[in-house]
Order: sequence, then C-alpha cells, then structure tokens
Amino acid sequence: MDHPGTDGTRRIGPYTLLGRQRTVGGGEVSAARADDGPLVSVTVVRPELAAAPEFRDRFRDAVEAARTLSDAFLVPVVDADADGPVPWLATEFTAGLPLRQAVDRHGPLSEPALRVLADGLARALAALHGAGTVHGEVSPDSVLLTMDGPRITVLGIVGVAVSPAPTPADDMFDLGSTVLFAASGDEPDTDALPVSLREVIRGCLYPEPPDRPTAEQLVDYLRRQDLPAPDGSWLPPAVTADLAAATAAVGSAAAGSVGRGPFPPSPAPTAGTGLSRRKLIIGLAGGTAVLGGAAAALALSGDSTPAPDRAGGSEATARPASPSGTRSRSASSAPPSAADGPEPVVLAGPDATKAWSGTGKHPPTCLEASDRVVMVVTDTATSFLDASTGKSVFPQLNTTNDFGTTSLKYPTAYADGVFYLLCDTPSRSGLLAAFDATSGKAKWATKMADVDAGGTRTAMYLSNYVAVSGATVYVCGQVRELDGEFSTKSASTGYVRAFDAATGKGLWRVKGTDINNVLVPPAGSHLLATSSVPDRKPGRVQMIDAGRKGARGWNVSVPHAAFYFNPGWPLTCYAAGLFLFAGGNGDTLFAVDAATGSEKWHQRFEAKSGDQVQIGAPFSSLDGTAVYVPVGSDLAALAAADGTPQWVARLDGAGDMGGSNMFNASLRISGKSAQCSADTVFVTDAAKTLWAIDAATGRARWRYGDPGQPDVGFLWTVGGDRVFIASHLTLTAIAAHGR
Repeated sequence: MDHPGTDGTRRIGPYTLLGRQRTVGGGEVSAARADDGPLVSVTVVRPELAAAPEFRDRFRDAVEAARTLSDAFLVPVVDADADGPVPWLATEFTAGLPLRQAVDRHGPLSEPALRVLADGLARALAALHGAGTVHGEVSPDSVLLTMDGPRITVLGIVGVAVSPAPTPADDMFDLGSTVLFAASGDEPDTDALPVSLREVIRGCLYPEPPDRPTAEQLVDYLRRQDLPAPDGSWLPPAVTADLAAATAAVGSAAAGSVGRGPFPPSPAPTAGTGLSRRKLIIGLAGGTAVLGGAAAALALSGDSTPAPDRAGGSEATARPASPSGTRSRSASSAPPSAADGPEPVVLAGPDATKAWSGTGKHPPTCLEASDRVVMVVTDTATSFLDASTGKSVFPQLNTTNDFGTTSLKYPTAYADGVFYLLCDTPSRSGLLAAFDATSGKAKWATKMADVDAGGTRTAMYLSNYVAVSGATVYVCGQVRELDGEFSTKSASTGYVRAFDAATGKGLWRVKGTDINNVLVPPAGSHLLATSSVPDRKPGRVQMIDAGRKGARGWNVSVPHAAFYFNPGWPLTCYAAGLFLFAGGNGDTLFAVDAATGSEKWHQRFEAKSGDQVQIGAPFSSLDGTAVYVPVGSDLAALAAADGTPQWVARLDGAGDMGGSNMFNASLRISGKSAQCSADTVFVTDAAKTLWAIDAATGRARWRYGDPGQPDVGFLWTVGGDRVFIASHLTLTAIAAHGR
C-alpha cells in the first residue's frame, strides 16, 4: 500500500490518496481519486486488525453483503481489497463533516438537529439490521454530517474485526452514545439531552442489551412524537460553512492538486515508543460514567505526537460488557516481541503472611500511617496504633470523619512527623487538625470557614482532600453557591486553601471554574490543577504558583476532557520535577516541566484492536525515578526522566464482575488507589486483591484477598515498609516483603 510517487502522491489499489480526512476506529480515512476520475473515500485497515485471525475472510464476506445494501443515510461500498498487504475499503465520496469535528468547533447541536441525527442513524441501522448485518463502528468520528442528514458507511471495520461479533443492541448503544456526545460534548451527561429524546436515548444506554430499543422502535418513537422538522438547513450556520469549505477544498484537489491534499497531514512521528493495549470498555448508566469490562495484552509499538488541537480528552462512550463478562469487545492482540520492549510479566505470587491483625468496635473510615504509627479514624473516634504490633499507643481522640476515604475524598495526610485530618468533634464541625505522631496530641485545629457571605449569595466550601508540601498544608475541594433560600446554584467552582503547617494559620485561598481538582507535590511551590469543562468549553491543565499565593501559571488546553476532570484526585502525578498527566484522547501520558510547562516526553498507549484506551491514574515511586501507569489489566513502569518502559506487569484471571481482571487504578478516575514503599509497588485489582510488586522487576512479592471484605473493597494505606488494610472491623498489617 501507500507507495510514494516521484510527484509526492500516494496510491492504494487504483486510487490516488489526496489527504487524510479523519481517523475512525478501524483505520485512517482519506479522500482519494480513482484513475478514471471519480472521488471516493478510502479506509486503510489498521495492520493489527488485519492480522487478527480470520479477519480477511470475515472482511471479504462483509464487503459482499454490504454491496447489496442501500439507504439514504448509508454511504455505499464502491471497492475493496481483502487480500492486499493491508486490506482497504473504498466508499462513495460524501461531502460531510465528522460529527466530532463539528461539536468540537461549534458546540453541541440544537434539539431539532439532534432529532434529525437520531432519526437518520436509526434509519441507517434499521436498514442494516433488517438485512441481517451489524455496523459495529457508530461513533462521533464515523458519523458524517451532510446537508441532507447524517450518514455512516454501510460497513464498520471494527465490527468485522472483533470477536464475538457485535449485535444490533451494541449498535444501539453506540447510537445512544453518539447522540449523547452531540448533545453534551465530551461530558456524557444525559441531562443535556432535550426532553423529546432523553427517555429513548437513555434507553439505548441501558447496560442490559435486551432492554435497549431496536432501530425500528427508535424510528417509530420519533415519528409518533410528530414534532416539526427544522426550518431550512438542519445544521447550524457555522457547521454549514465548514462543510461548504471542506467540499470546495476537495473539489479543488480533485481538479488537479494531487499530492497537495486539502486536509492537514498527519503529525510527524517523534522519538519514543508507544505502549499498545486493547480496549478498556466504558459503560454509561443513568448519565454516570463508570469504567469496567474486559482488557488484554499490552505491547510496545511506534508512537506519534497527537495533533496540536487534540491535546487531551476521551473518545465517545463505548458500550459496556455484559454483566456476566462472557462477551469481550476486544480484538485479538499480537504478542509483543523482544524488539517491542519489556516482556510482560504475568503476576503470580503466594498469599501474604500477616504481620498482625486485630479487631475493633467500629469500622475505620480513614487510614493514614507513618513507619511507626497508624492513625485509624472512625465515625466515633480517632486512634493511634503501633505499626509493628497493632497495639494502642496513645489515648483516643474525639475527632471523627463520617464520610471517610472514597474515590472522591481523601481527608488524611502524613508528613514530617505530623498527621493531618479533616474532621469533626461533638461540638465543632469542619475542622482541619494536626496531630503529633510521637504523642498523639493535637498540635492545632483550625475551624475552616464553612461559608463566605457576600451580596445575595453565600459560598459554601466542601472539602475533598488534604495534602502537604514542605511547610504548607493544602485543602482542596468545591465551592457551592447558595442563594438566600439555600438552593444549589452551581457546583462547577473549585478551590485551593493554604495553611501554615506549624500553626494552622490560613495563608491564602483561590477559587474558580478553572480549578476542579489539584495535585500537590511533596516539595516545591508549584501545584497542578485540572479544570472542569464549563459551558462545554475545553478543560485545562494548569500550574498554580503557591509562591505567589495561588497565581495561575502556564496552562494546557484539553479539548476532550470528559473523564479527567471530575472532582477528586485527578489523573496526574509528580516525579523528579515533572508533572505528568493524561492527554491525547486519554491514551497518552505527557511529562512537562513543573515550572514552565514545557514538554519533556510523552508516551502513547495504543489499542491493538483500533479501539480507544483510557489510562488510569499514574503514580510515582517515592524517590521520583519511576512512574507507574495502569492500563486495563496491565501496569507499566516507566523511567520518569524520559518515559522509557522498564517493565510491564499483567494481571491474569477473572475479576469479580467476570471478564478479564484489571488494576483498580484503571477503573477509577480519582482517589489514591496505588501507593509505594521504598522498593515495592502496591496496587489493587478489580477482583479486590492487593498486590505487592517488586519495583525493580515487576514481579509479584505476594497477594492479599479477603472474601469477607465490603462490597466497595477494603481501605488500605502504606507506612514505611508495611501496608495496613481495614476490612469491616478488622485491621491487618503486612510487611512489604511478606515476611
């Protein structure tokens, strides 16, 4: 394929490629011109998909079936080659704009346009399903907006590649996800759907496939509403203008500008490798995004820098696996070779040997530990235990925390011989307290202002987590604006409050919609904040200069920020003077200088099946020399200095929901779900097993599971060379080396 000519042109089969139009799950789509003149769109199948067992046979059969189908909203097949070095598919050229591009540039579609979109996609799928075929690749990238309505190709490459094959119900989930994207942008909020579509699109997103409507039922549902069609063009004027410009550019290219395509070239590859893995499945239920499902092998492959205007974000919501876990949407992945990078290590280890275990009267809500003392917080008291024996060392305190540690809250911290706790007492609430780790006595307790009165509104501060850096304690959370009747008006403003670590005296505070959660490194004066996505605008990753009382520093736009800016701990970490955060489409880890924001390196995680991946929360070693990145059932160790892969650890076996196991850090978008000691990495998986991994080799030292643990899993924290685990009323200590 793709032979460069002396005039700079590229060819595949009988077609000259004029320029890349877009990337869809199954491959790169380019405008092309046939030798006899007509324009077509050519999809070049990704090599890893083409290498999947029996793909070519299935592709050949699918092409033959697709040639017989037609519909006003389907783009017909013109030509195909299932037997070439790389398979390709040519479809009728369509003057259209990808839905993702239209929404990214001009915002969500109006209600009339959303109805046209839903109806057109439903009619296209009804034609396919009626003929006994399934598309399998409906997404904001594959849907084209044209003057006459939405259009999709008659054949989806990913639908051919995956095994087991997708079903009509899967297509309906993808339709619902696509319409939801068009209504809300990259924040998958079903409340953004108009009332006329909310019920039926939510139905498309039901976790159980049999509960979803069929394509014909959706068409009938919209028809029965009998609402008026849009006046004039169904598309916004700005989208229509973009569409006209793109059409004119293609016409110019077809007239003779061969080799100088009308579309921007793909970015040039840069040095580095990309970590390749299969799809993580993102489920959506009731408008809330949750990660789960099946994932598989991680391999190393080539890398290219994401396009500048796609610095961050996430793809359209992917349909969930069935609860039984019997069905995976991941295509087969070729095993990595020695030349590809470190050979993956399948984790296997003995059961952990407990150092000690004890039972209390109340279940812990929070845990924090040093190398000598464990602070145990319940909804009735705070206790301090000897880390080596589990025996009480100081008198109990009446400080409590009812809500405790969750994926969105982490109300404890430890640094330099002092424990910090967001807590209440019987007589006071909303306290930030500091306790001496050598005596258990309170050093100070600061009443945090619950509200700031001003004008007709009151600002209420909700604390999410506490962190320490040097001589400063930081509390981060959200601000709720309340009117005189105390009804919630806004939940999109975040804040950072700084306190003197020695006295508890307030130093400074900042708030704004550009602050949703904050990473506080263990040293230095630079914090990292990620923003929410207000009014469907791009989010941002930015530096906050603590040395200048919270002044904003450098920032990076993240256009597709859906899953990275929920309140709580962000998908970021700090190592050796670098801030690391997820970007690209959520598949790339960027490392930038903390002070300047200049990129030092990036590492891309690429799906072998062509599906989008989402990395979990990265975390660093204590000395900052290594960074650990969860990707589905894999944990990759990278050198912090340059991103070089060190090892890859792989989970094997079933999670508690069925399907492949996964690291819990990948399943969460916030929370402390992984920690380190000096030479050991601790991480939980989807089966609620805690693994201790040798930081040098990636091999398991031991594993720990508790069949009687709560449904949400156990609480755990690391202190010195021990890990402490709270499960219901039981607290257990295990040495890092298991002895």
